[in-house]
Amino acid sequence: MAGTIEGSVVSIAENGNIVSDISHERLRGVPTGAAVTIRCDEHETHGIFGQDHEQPKATLIAVVGQSGNLELEIVGLEANLMLSIQVGEKLLVRW
Repeated sequence: MAGTIEGSVVSIAENGNIVSDISHERLRGVPTGAAVTIRCDEHETHGIFGQDHEQPKATLIAVVGQSGNLELEIVGLEANLMLSIQVGEKLLVRW
């Protein structure tokens, strides 16, 4: 069963993560593996990870962050500086 969730960037976290308005509750039932694609602007990643992930440095990932919402993170770097994504940008989760 395919699906989509649309949202937008609402803030930048202190750690540089890009915070969306897609809450943990809205992600209920969405697969977390490679079958899910998260796209924002021209940037795309696969999978949704927990905060305790062990992904390699400089990898773009989607996480359910400390905000309780879906966030884009570049491991070990500040995603907002690397991606130049601004508040208001659309974000799409598709599976």
